[in-house]
Amino acid sequence: MKKTGIVMGSDSDLPVIQKTTAVLDALEMPYEVHVYSAHRTPEEAGNFAKTAREKGFGVIIAAAGMAAHLAGAIAANTTLPVIGIPCKSSAFDGMDALLSTVQMPPGIPVATVAVNGGANAGLLAAQILAVEDAALAEKLLAKRKSDAAAVLEKDQQILSRLQDKD
Repeated sequence: MKKTGIVMGSDSDLPVIQKTTAVLDALEMPYEVHVYSAHRTPEEAGNFAKTAREKGFGVIIAAAGMAAHLAGAIAANTTLPVIGIPCKSSAFDGMDALLSTVQMPPGIPVATVAVNGGANAGLLAAQILAVEDAALAEKLLAKRKSDAAAVLEKDQQILSRLQDKD
């Protein structure tokens, strides 16, 4: 199975990334996590992206707040799929990061999840890699079924609670 590369612009993004790694752990997907800044360590970030394919990565997730140029900088240096996670900051409640991540020029796409959407980034990475990995596709299907069962169980609990009041 190909690895998922995870890059965060600052260690302050770790709580968002932990949502991503929890999903990848649950699906038993290998990953590697780094802190690289598009602005303070551009050479290291670029080198990671340039060598990712030859190092066995199949997708890269990049999380950053504020100016949030990390996902775009990574995407500019690889042809692997890049998923951007805009992270909420105190300045504009994450809107600046969202726009910086999603508004990429033609030719350098970045798939973008919601502000602080670490879990969905992990799931999207899994879906991308599952195109060529039947076992991973089965794990994703099982997760969907489990998630649906949990919602239906909550439905029954609410129904029972409300009916008991009649």
